[in-house]
Amino acid sequence: MFWMQLLIVLVALAVGARLGGIFLGIAGGLGLAVLVFGCGLAPSSPPIDVMLIITSVIVAASTLQVAGGMDFLVSVAERILRANPRHITFLAPMVCYLFTFMAGTGNIAFALLPVIAEVSKDTGVRPERPMSISVVASQQAITASPVSAAMAALVALLSPLGVGMGQIMLVCVPATLIGCLLGALSVCRRGVELKDDPEYQKRLAAEGLNAASVAAQHKERKQKTFDFSAKLSVALFVLGAVIIVLFGTIPALRPSFMIDGKLVTLSMTHAIEIIMLVVAGVVVLCCKTRVSDIAKSSVFEAGMTGVICIYGLAWMGDTLITAYLPEIKLLVQNFVQAHPWTFAIGLMAVASVVLSQAATTRLLYPLAIALGLPPVALVASWPASGCLYVIPTYATIVAGVAFDSTGTTKIGKFVINHSYLIPGMVTTISSVALGFVFASFVL
Repeated sequence: MFWMQLLIVLVALAVGARLGGIFLGIAGGLGLAVLVFGCGLAPSSPPIDVMLIITSVIVAASTLQVAGGMDFLVSVAERILRANPRHITFLAPMVCYLFTFMAGTGNIAFALLPVIAEVSKDTGVRPERPMSISVVASQQAITASPVSAAMAALVALLSPLGVGMGQIMLVCVPATLIGCLLGALSVCRRGVELKDDPEYQKRLAAEGLNAASVAAQHKERKQKTFDFSAKLSVALFVLGAVIIVLFGTIPALRPSFMIDGKLVTLSMTHAIEIIMLVVAGVVVLCCKTRVSDIAKSSVFEAGMTGVICIYGLAWMGDTLITAYLPEIKLLVQNFVQAHPWTFAIGLMAVASVVLSQAATTRLLYPLAIALGLPPVALVASWPASGCLYVIPTYATIVAGVAFDSTGTTKIGKFVINHSYLIPGMVTTISSVALGFVFASFVL
């Protein structure tokens, strides 16, 4: 019965992933219905805490976007890239990482990719190199950002084990940063130079141009100006992120309350929810943000789609795992505890299908915790949840191909042989390996 019911879960995942978007969560609900009404499994509790904490983060990030804060961040990133064009293969992923880290959403990469493609082409650098690793870096930064929905999900799950946000960041920030640099190193000489690329030459010939004339063209660019409100919204958002990190790193800063005769410290779950809602409120009040635009923003739409995906998928997965937890422990507990790095492989496999760090975290971490994996393995393996590039259907991957007018960033005829696979695998494997090293000192 277990294998048949697992097949139901996998089919629901496959159908949801194929149709994408909000249907991933709906497919989880359909699979849950089959498990409950068709197979007689008792439904577990829906992941309310995780959904609420992620929702609060999304509201704050959406408010930042409507206030003009994300556009301001993009303008700063553009100035950095244009000031150092020759080093763009290493600089672009670091900029994408930093600004995704600050904003807590990979949506900011959509605005940076056209800039990276244009600067690369103007400088004569093969755009495939910085474009591919920049997309991967943006995905990895989500697993290090204190204000990402994925971090919110992980903190909610690991807090009961005594693992705080500060410890997670001390491991994941250096591990993923170094991993991204190694990923950039793996592509810095990839392919022929742009001026020698046959596909690019063909496209230039069709337009009656050549590589030298394109590189010599001077393009006048007007730098967009931003008002004080946009800059203030960024400062308020960053301040909120700093407070969250401080609360996660120093529990004594959080207030305590007497509940049923016991002194209870405010949980990080509630702390993040409160601070993010406060940030959103202060931005609206101080930056004259139109409230009606918040729910219409791209960050809000993408974020709430993720919440619904977590709702259906996590509830379905928890129901199956809860029903067979004793049998699962008996089957794999000894092996997983003896080889904890194998958990990272599981994260990579699920993330490549689900295409969400937060959903992957909520799906697999309850099982890993129930199997008794040590905190070192739980934290060190987490960068593997950023493995959203194996099947090239993720939005930023598709956008990267579309924005590269030279044709160097591409998806191969066998689909899996695309521009992102090598830098992605180098980055993920390096980040996890380094994560185990750093976690052994931090945890």
